[in-house]
Amino acid sequence: MKCLITGGSGFIGSHLAESLLDRGHSVVVIDDLSTGSSDNIAGLKIRKKFGYVFDSIFNRSLLAELVDEADVIFHLAAAVGVKLIVESPVRTIETNIRGTELVLEMASKKKRTVLIASTSEVYGKSNKEMFSESDDLILGPTNKGRWSYAASKAVDEFLGLAYYRERHLPVIVVRLFNTVGPRQTGQYGMVIPRFVEQALTERHITVYGDGQQVRSFTWVKDVAWALIKLAESTAAVGEIFNIGHSEKVTVHQLAQTVKERTHSHSPIEFIPYEAAYGIGFEDMIYRLPNISKIGRVIGYRPTKSLPEILDSVIEYQRSRLQAEVSSA
Repeated sequence: MKCLITGGSGFIGSHLAESLLDRGHSVVVIDDLSTGSSDNIAGLKIRKKFGYVFDSIFNRSLLAELVDEADVIFHLAAAVGVKLIVESPVRTIETNIRGTELVLEMASKKKRTVLIASTSEVYGKSNKEMFSESDDLILGPTNKGRWSYAASKAVDEFLGLAYYRERHLPVIVVRLFNTVGPRQTGQYGMVIPRFVEQALTERHITVYGDGQQVRSFTWVKDVAWALIKLAESTAAVGEIFNIGHSEKVTVHQLAQTVKERTHSHSPIEFIPYEAAYGIGFEDMIYRLPNISKIGRVIGYRPTKSLPEILDSVIEYQRSRLQAEVSSA
């Protein structure tokens, strides 16, 4: 299988590329490095079936050429992270909607399979504890910036499924719930790498809000496995799937667990949302996935517990910090 990954130098994209190559597939990555990093794919560049282009998916002629040569497109290029979304709403909307529109347009000409990476954010501000793919999406007002991300990804989903129904393009939509693992950065607000780095450097572990938000966290290799299996499944075409973990934890418990597993003396500090993201920021108490549908279709089951996931991130972050000290 010849695979194109948009946003392939990002955290998830690089792990997906690695997993595809390990299975014998050919992989080409396109990434403008706005949030990804060439370091994420440095170890892949010597592999025979791997290619990469550092350019934007808005380069129409280049994108058309790459799509033409692929059998399946994993569309991961997007604005990511709460911090980036709140600070750059124009970039968020343009990148997500226009980028997806271009990918679908090019893929439609050749009837290539497209897997669109969406997000649990589309469920919005519902008070439900667990979310299923057929649930209503309840978004906040347009004058609150964080909802621009959810709205743009919902448009991506509508657009992808419209191409499937009207133009018979093989499209699969996945909603990702807090994917975690080595190579993820806390730069854009991702909570686990931020907590781990703070703990390892003996800084305050900063919890936004009261810490009672309930979340689940998924091992990145499980996500990569699921993306590949869905792309190979005819039963997945035209469908939406949650990809996540069934193990839940509050953010405060997460901070305590990170502190324990790093043997850190860092105090846990609670910071109001307004101080972190500005006035009017809204967050949800629950963000947990119902994963029964993806379990039925491809047999998906999470393989790593939260402590195992944390240990892998801690090991990676510790090595990275030691390398930075050595090179200083």
